[in-house]
Amino acid sequence: MRVGALLKGAGILAVGTLIAGGATWFIAGGSAHSSGPQGPVDLAAGAALYQEHCAACHGAQLEGQPDWRSPGEDGLLPAPPHDETGHTWHHGDRLLFTYTALGGAETLARQGMDFESGMPGFAGILSDAEIWDILGFIKSTWPERVREIQSARSNAERQQQAN
Repeated sequence: MRVGALLKGAGILAVGTLIAGGATWFIAGGSAHSSGPQGPVDLAAGAALYQEHCAACHGAQLEGQPDWRSPGEDGLLPAPPHDETGHTWHHGDRLLFTYTALGGAETLARQGMDFESGMPGFAGILSDAEIWDILGFIKSTWPERVREIQSARSNAERQQQAN
């Protein structure tokens, strides 16, 4: 799983613009619940699911791959860390869910961007609840300050969608 699909230069700038722009994220069709978990998240299940589906690329300790900010020879960005040293917490819940469910290329394509991505979609492999459990586990590892910042971004996403 590689997050970031980006060709050198313009691709990195485009994703940065997407992130900074606070775009509204929608999942068209399907049963994906991008607005939030439909019940309490199970952190133990999330930890186990993370190890099974995410750790091979994002690291057993959420550390990501080396040089995750620089595209590899294939033009793709390596998998970023999901701990507080990465950028995962810079995104609201809707984007995190969508990126996990649909994968990088599809998520970006729905925003009008044409980029390759090493991040596959897990909607056919994991249930919505399982995706939320994984995200809940990842978020549970962050320091309180980081969780507060990420929560504010999630709230801003919800408000933007409501408008």
